[in-house]
Amino acid sequence: MTQGDKAKYTDKQKRKAAHIAESYEARGVPETEAEARAWATVNKDDGGGKKPGGSGRGKATGHPAAHQGGAVSAGRTAEQRSASAKKAAATRRANAAGRG
Repeated sequence: MTQGDKAKYTDKQKRKAAHIAESYEARGVPETEAEARAWATVNKDDGGGKKPGGSGRGKATGHPAAHQGGAVSAGRTAEQRSASAKKAAATRRANAAGRG
């Protein structure tokens, strides 16, 4: 298998990479760079091709890029989140008044 060969990737992984690449291109990233970023994301999520012989077969990362985030607020109480939101709103009001 030559470098850059996508034979060991599943159809789902290929679709995922195509969708990610389209998203990058829509934001103005050149086509070749968008494709490279898309495959890097698929590799980060899945650890490589999942078909037999693929380097990432059977390895679970446990932290795919698509599912990261949200951990900070999950460990806070409702009161803490509310206080944070009120503080942020007050800051936005003060900044808006200062600009006006």
